[in-house]
Amino acid sequence: MRKQKKRITVENIAITDYAAQGKAIARLDGKVIFTEGAVPGDVVNLLLTKNKKDFAEARVLKIIKPSADRLIPFCMHFGVCGGCKWQMLPYHKQLQFKQQEAEQNLARIGKVAGAIMLPIVGADEQIYYRNKLEFTFSNKRYLTAEEIEASPIPSQGVENLEDFSEAISESIFIENQSLLTSTSSPSPRGRIEEASLGFHAPRVFDKTINIFECFLMDEVNNRIRNGMREIALENDLPFYDIKEHTGWLRNLIVRFCTTGELMVNLCINYDDEKNTTIVLDALLARVPEITTLLYTINPKWNDTIYDLTPQVYFGKGYVTEKLENFQFIISPKSFFQTNTKQAEKLYSIARDFAALTGNEIVYDLYCGTGSIGIFVSPLAKKIIGVELIEDAIDDAKKNAAINNIIHASFFAGDVIKICNDDFFVQHGRPDVVITDPPRAGMHEKLVNKLLEIAAPVIVYVSCNTATMARDILLLSEKYNVEKTQPVDMFPHTHHIECVAKLVLKA
Repeated sequence: MRKQKKRITVENIAITDYAAQGKAIARLDGKVIFTEGAVPGDVVNLLLTKNKKDFAEARVLKIIKPSADRLIPFCMHFGVCGGCKWQMLPYHKQLQFKQQEAEQNLARIGKVAGAIMLPIVGADEQIYYRNKLEFTFSNKRYLTAEEIEASPIPSQGVENLEDFSEAISESIFIENQSLLTSTSSPSPRGRIEEASLGFHAPRVFDKTINIFECFLMDEVNNRIRNGMREIALENDLPFYDIKEHTGWLRNLIVRFCTTGELMVNLCINYDDEKNTTIVLDALLARVPEITTLLYTINPKWNDTIYDLTPQVYFGKGYVTEKLENFQFIISPKSFFQTNTKQAEKLYSIARDFAALTGNEIVYDLYCGTGSIGIFVSPLAKKIIGVELIEDAIDDAKKNAAINNIIHASFFAGDVIKICNDDFFVQHGRPDVVITDPPRAGMHEKLVNKLLEIAAPVIVYVSCNTATMARDILLLSEKYNVEKTQPVDMFPHTHHIECVAKLVLKA
């Protein structure tokens, strides 16, 4: 057993502000303490989890005096589930702190000065806004401290004393929330079960939280997830063990579009035709709204399905989503913005920043299913989309066809390899580059490629303002930032999308 570290606590300390990644700030004797689960204005007792010379990290042990801004969380899983960490914060305050973080990252990391910083665009709907959710089956359910203490055998479901200590530590905050909310009770079933279907517990890779309600998607997600759990338990089907790579049920992926189309993909560890039929027929009977039902056999150790082939059990094998008047086919392996209504706002800003006149060749990098390129296509002379995932490019081509867009071409592969001199001779050099990279930002080789291409305008769409700022600093060799605008795609979380317009220096 590892040697237990000495517990360091700080009592009656005021929370004064928010920092990056949704962490609140307290200050003590010149040291900054980054704190999870607190609201500016709170007075709290803290447990230090990391203690360095210039800073510390902490968790809330007890709320001595709640902030006047603090709200009662609306979800029963708040404080345990890793999502929607800002439910206790008024939405206008969430927007304020996201704007602050975006501006600070661009100034501090990107050295952006003199650019127009437009105000953040908030979401009209703060719940039921996601069109995609992914849940995980596990034969080890994550237990809160309350459940462990209520169990006849305190260590039930906990493999060793270290896990027990971690479970207690992870659940401290939800216990203290019982003073502020009435939703801190254990699961509705009122009993300890090993098998669970839900989200991974924060910082615990091999256990999941049994989710009974989720406000991220229309209520149909609860019927799908809870129904699937009941079907599995009724038929005594084995849930996955990530450590041993055993069990049958692995993941459940749900996509619900604004068009009303509903796709469910069940991921299993190995082929079992009999049980697959039992489970999927039972799910269709419980949730007749499902328009496409698939299953994916995943014998690998990791959960990614991009190198696998989903099997269509019912329906057409894909769903159709709409942005403004454009239709988009989304297959089970394709990326599509998970907040459809905010995606319209995000893409509208990108279109405005591009300032197209109808004469421009637009390169859409990390184009996915072609959504941004197609969205701006009526104002462009030509659209060239590049994406690494072939299935997404197949969807992009279909999307261009169903929207009668004949001046768009899409290519699967690495943009660094595709965009060479011969490619430019054939398709033309870009007047505008729109880039929408993943959270890690652009590879430095791609940044260097953009500097080499030297398009007059780059519109950078980002889901991580820190990596965006890093890339902007590298691009500053040839580009100035004209303006930026954050967009809130994920209410009640610290995540921020942002659009920046970069203009080639004279």
